[in-house]
Amino acid sequence: MPLTPASPVVTVTGVRHNIVPPHTLHVTRRRSSIQANLSSPPTRAAEAVDWFEATSSFFEQDNRPIMLFDGVCNLCNGGVKFVRDNDRQRKIRFEALQSDAGKDLLRRSGRAPDDISSVVLVEKNRSYIKSEAVLKIMEYIDLPFPQLAFFLQFVPLFIRDFVYENIADNRYAVFGRSESCEI
Repeated sequence: MPLTPASPVVTVTGVRHNIVPPHTLHVTRRRSSIQANLSSPPTRAAEAVDWFEATSSFFEQDNRPIMLFDGVCNLCNGGVKFVRDNDRQRKIRFEALQSDAGKDLLRRSGRAPDDISSVVLVEKNRSYIKSEAVLKIMEYIDLPFPQLAFFLQFVPLFIRDFVYENIADNRYAVFGRSESCEI
């Protein structure tokens, strides 16, 4: 039985192979024993990057944690300004999620490099996202915020993250966005 003209063709190592629709597969088995592996190609060694190691230089001379934020979000920029105003000892550094360093630190945190859905706090050995990041940031800034963070940690994580996600999902509609990062 000939293959239908709509059958896609795959070239593997210079040899053309027709991909057979499932309803004609039984016919093909009698004619050929070639099986094509259509899974994604194996990751090359150059593409497999240890992002923890690749970003360790960010903490070699400065151990302060890095707050990653959406650089074009007015709410996020206001949050950064608030943290800066209440961090008199300058315990936290800042980086926009959209920057190259921000994207690398997102990968280090196990997130996609284009994921701008959450504030992230990256410490030398650990990362925090969503409401955990907010509480951890509160621990670094001046009084009374560490005490407030202590009490808020007793609110279950799923409730804190639910509130966080609702605010984050609507931040552009409510607070708007800027053309560029203000920091």
